[in-house]
Amino acid sequence: MDTNKFVNRHVGIAEEDIPAMLEAIGVKSVDELIDQTIPANIRLKEPLNLPEPMTEREFAEHIAELASKNEVFTSYIGMGWYDTICPAPIQRNVFENPVWYTSYTPYQAEVSQGRLEALLNFQTVISELTALPLTNCSLLDEATAAAEAATMFYGSRSRAQAKAGANTLFVDENVFESTLAVIKTRMIPQGINVVIGNYKTFTFTPDVFGAIVQFPNADGSIEDYKEFIAKANANETRVAVAADLMSLVLLTPPGEWGADVVFGSSQRFGVPMFYGGPSAAFFATKDEYKRAIPGRIIGISKDAYGHPAYRLALQTREQHIKREKATSNICTAQALLATMAGFYAVYHGAEGLRNIAGRIHASAGFLAAELKKLGYRQLNKDYFDTLKIELPAHVSVNALREIALECKVNLRYFEAGQVGISIDETTQPTDIGVLLYIFAGAAGKDYMLEEAIPEKTYFDQKFARTSDFLQEDVFKKYHTETELMRYITRLGRKDVSLAQSMISLGSCTMKLNAASEMLPLSRAEFMNIHPYAPEEQVEGYTELIENLCCYLAEITGFKGVTLQPNSGAAGEYTGLRVIRAYLESIGQGHRNIVLLPASAHGTNPASAIQCGYTTVTVKCDDNGNIDLEDFRAKAEANKDNLAASMITYPSTHGIFEVDIKEMCDIVHACGGQLYMDGANMNAQVGLTNPGTIGADVCHLNLHKTFASPHGGGGPGVGPICVAEHLVPFLPSHPVTWGSDLNTVSAAPYGSAGILPITYAYIRMLGSEGLETVTKTAILNANYLASKFKDTYGIVYTGATGRVGHELILECRKVKETSGIDEGDIAKRLMDFGYHAPTLSFPVHGTLMVEPTESESKAELDRFAEVMDCIWKEIKEVEEGKASKEDNVLKNAPHPEYEVTADEWKHEYPRSKAAFPLEWLHDSKFWINVARVDNAYGDRNLIPTLCACEI
Repeated sequence: MDTNKFVNRHVGIAEEDIPAMLEAIGVKSVDELIDQTIPANIRLKEPLNLPEPMTEREFAEHIAELASKNEVFTSYIGMGWYDTICPAPIQRNVFENPVWYTSYTPYQAEVSQGRLEALLNFQTVISELTALPLTNCSLLDEATAAAEAATMFYGSRSRAQAKAGANTLFVDENVFESTLAVIKTRMIPQGINVVIGNYKTFTFTPDVFGAIVQFPNADGSIEDYKEFIAKANANETRVAVAADLMSLVLLTPPGEWGADVVFGSSQRFGVPMFYGGPSAAFFATKDEYKRAIPGRIIGISKDAYGHPAYRLALQTREQHIKREKATSNICTAQALLATMAGFYAVYHGAEGLRNIAGRIHASAGFLAAELKKLGYRQLNKDYFDTLKIELPAHVSVNALREIALECKVNLRYFEAGQVGISIDETTQPTDIGVLLYIFAGAAGKDYMLEEAIPEKTYFDQKFARTSDFLQEDVFKKYHTETELMRYITRLGRKDVSLAQSMISLGSCTMKLNAASEMLPLSRAEFMNIHPYAPEEQVEGYTELIENLCCYLAEITGFKGVTLQPNSGAAGEYTGLRVIRAYLESIGQGHRNIVLLPASAHGTNPASAIQCGYTTVTVKCDDNGNIDLEDFRAKAEANKDNLAASMITYPSTHGIFEVDIKEMCDIVHACGGQLYMDGANMNAQVGLTNPGTIGADVCHLNLHKTFASPHGGGGPGVGPICVAEHLVPFLPSHPVTWGSDLNTVSAAPYGSAGILPITYAYIRMLGSEGLETVTKTAILNANYLASKFKDTYGIVYTGATGRVGHELILECRKVKETSGIDEGDIAKRLMDFGYHAPTLSFPVHGTLMVEPTESESKAELDRFAEVMDCIWKEIKEVEEGKASKEDNVLKNAPHPEYEVTADEWKHEYPRSKAAFPLEWLHDSKFWINVARVDNAYGDRNLIPTLCACEI
């Protein structure tokens, strides 16, 4: 093996493994397998035009050079992003720890108890700081959270409001520009009228169903919204408040003055700015919205023996289940970042947070007082951390800016000439001295900081928080690094991640997130950059982003790319929004129908509905293919109004459909656009691509195909790539580029901080390596299919009997003969230390398996051995050798406390429960809860830590 080649470290299959795998599959070569899998008429004729692959050492030197082109200035720009201190034990033990960043969304609760507890901590922090009882475990960013609040209000209108067509959303003029831009993008397609104005003078009318204000507002002013909310309540208008989370440590929380929703960013709770993201949005609301709140909620339930256990509550709200009826298209949260923010609160506790917030505020107040002495006027009467400074007539903004840049300081500059300063956790007395030196110099004066900054409150006491928060034990016990490290480690041991075993989740592509790809994220030059930093300070980011866009365009066969969408679902929405803008530009804005195959990826229907479209479902045939005649008929029937068709390719059924080019032609002939869902791009890269196939737009999941980690349910990145005619309609940004066209996230480049991962993946693999990855993913899937075809059976295969990069195991017949269902198999896998494949999606009663290219043949064989062992256990039930009620599958998983208890009530021995295969004695993953009671958790929603008993 050439140890210099990164591809040999990323791909798990060794050259000597391939002959045996090919023999099992029944082909003579990998190329023969690929020829049987991917239709010839869509294959690429030439290799991808990408740079030659780098070694890991070469890339380390290259990325260091790029990083050095970014200049880390002290940033006081604010506007939703603030420098913060990520505690070293959190950076080391969570952010840089594969146990935390390689795990999947916690749908399988029993092997996710650590993450679930960490996220419940986060929910508790949000609920108590906002003074609202219900919160989710994060959304994408502050701007999209605002849109989610508006959509929730719109969907929750009273019958009278809905009947009267109430469709006006009021947004105060002093919300962040990025938030307003995303609101416009998201509301207008749904027929919602957005009115922007001053909350003090706004007059409520019956058509106003919702309102959004900022606290403190975009200028930094603390406003008294109590009278405004009273007027809103009298009009049956619901109010959402965008709040600064750190400010709520000192200020009366909006939940105490009547807000229906409080949302914002938790970024300043120890999550670096990352040039705009990722960071976890928060969203809290009243209990009455528990059936409408977007995102995921962690709840406290109990297991089969009555022990407390965590789980995702109210899972029926998930979008892949509700499809067209989904209230949101949110698919990805920011779980890893929410976990970090939660641990930040655990580490500091209530007293520590008060110290941090108090120091921020005191520094801002002292600075304001000293600036006044220098002749400047501070315009915010009441403020937390942000000052808006009016300059004296003799002081030039340009002169001030020049001195600030010489001191490596970034300030906010208003169009009207004022200057904004947002103080943060990292601001020290010496930094205040530098700021005063800058302002004194611009005014032609001298200044020397000679006194300590007093601890003092500068806002009216009517705004001061009086209620307590974070009094639970978890926020009191872990304030030393030793204790926090051990707490984080204890939680990590409760979870299955890629650090433990293969995660074979179909459609999720849980591949290696290589250390050499991840290391650059910890560099200060990538972590500590504000998204609105001047372009001359971000040359490294700019070069990386421009190169990455070129690479993704080449890989997809398209002309234009935007990196702004910060999840796969956001990418879906963005692609459809771009299509809509294009159609409107050519006088075809009336087109409102989207064709959706029954095999479409789960969030596709919700994305189409959120974009204002009506969906028409196309059926699939018995072999899992899109029914071409039904597709043609429905396209023709709707040709005057057909906007687009969304097709996942290879399909969510795991196959490359041979009629894909014809489907593209049908859509185009009817005047529509072809949207290709990129969830399964890992089976395309280097062998075919959406542009060659005939699509107009696709989104890519960087957290799937392109090696960014799933992070326990986020971060995700969902850039879109488009054909040339759609390029003019790609998202812009009001602050960075002066336009709010199709803005879909708070930051101009979305979650820019994790783009170095995908950049590294492409640069170290190169064209040949990427092709090897795709071929190996298909090889591994077909190898497993050969292992399971005579037992479980494969639900769908392509025209030549092959699967793509994933396969669906038939479990429905098993239930008919034994009573064992796919859920029992999923739970039993936990006893072997495995996360279950994708459960009952896209076909109910099945398991979808995707091994990826990163797994070794030994791991594939081990997984096959486990599944074979489970198959034999099922047969024991079928043949009456094991009880249909009391068997290892129905009782799985078997937690450590049950196996080691003095009393054992089951008919089978402990050894069969815990050690069914010999190798488990060397590497047993112990479950710490028995099967979780989902029904109990839904009947008794407990979304925060409390003193109640389960």
